[in-house]
Amino acid sequence: MKAYLDLLQDVYDNGVGKDDRTGTGTRSVFGRQLRCNLSEGFPLLTTKKVFLRGIIHELLWFVRGDTNIKYLVDNNVGIWNEWPFQNYLNAQDLGNLEKHSCEWEERLDAFVIRIQKDQDFAAKWGELGPVYGKQWRNFSGIDQLDWVINEIKQNPTSRRLIVSAWNPAEIEEMAKAGLPPCHTLFQFYVSHDNKLSCQLYQRSADLFLGVPFNIASYALLTMMVAQVCDLELGDFVHTYGDVHIYNNHENQVLEQLSRAPKSLPTMSINPNVKSLFDFTFEDFELLNYQPESAIKAPVAV
Repeated sequence: MKAYLDLLQDVYDNGVGKDDRTGTGTRSVFGRQLRCNLSEGFPLLTTKKVFLRGIIHELLWFVRGDTNIKYLVDNNVGIWNEWPFQNYLNAQDLGNLEKHSCEWEERLDAFVIRIQKDQDFAAKWGELGPVYGKQWRNFSGIDQLDWVINEIKQNPTSRRLIVSAWNPAEIEEMAKAGLPPCHTLFQFYVSHDNKLSCQLYQRSADLFLGVPFNIASYALLTMMVAQVCDLELGDFVHTYGDVHIYNNHENQVLEQLSRAPKSLPTMSINPNVKSLFDFTFEDFELLNYQPESAIKAPVAV
């Protein structure tokens, strides 16, 4: 994943100060691109350990069209917890509670436990609104994932193999419970030698925390689609709009840049799965992953 480290260095060296929605502040550049040949290995960072279990469960959550965090919470994946929790605090007139203070952490733990155990509470406070899964599976009545799979099979030379999470009619509703989609649109491409590639356009990219997840997630999605469409693997291309490093991630970025990448792992997928909608967590096995230790950093909410 030298390409990722090169991009990280580029933004660290050339990014300019820019205010942001979270109030954290960033180093930001506009318009970059990264490319991975998926036949060379699974593009999971080796210069820090990445939470693959969370990536897989989140992707399956998207594919099933789910928009409530309960599935993730039940599988011990907390990557989406802070957005609905903050909305819950706001409703309790506790919106100004200092983030990651002892009281904040205690209330978050209690919130997660209640999501697990109280169905009615989860239905109300675990809901993120019409975010990724909703748009992928029901964009104004269109199941985009089902459509694109059928189109790849029937019309592989099409230049319209696109799935969009950016639905202007529902952006404000998404923003109320979480945030509008950062990875907004992806397009598949079938080459003359039957290789499937995917290009993602990401309007806003948290380079240290979010982007490694996004790369692995869409690489895995491409592998899943290739399998069910009986295609070989091509490239994953990641195109960015505002790509940034948060100011409170700078020390972590420097530590990341001091490490040398290792050989990429490989991803084994159960070959018996023939429908995109039939995959389960147990259908994936990562092989030969030997990363450096994890590097923790706060999420900007």
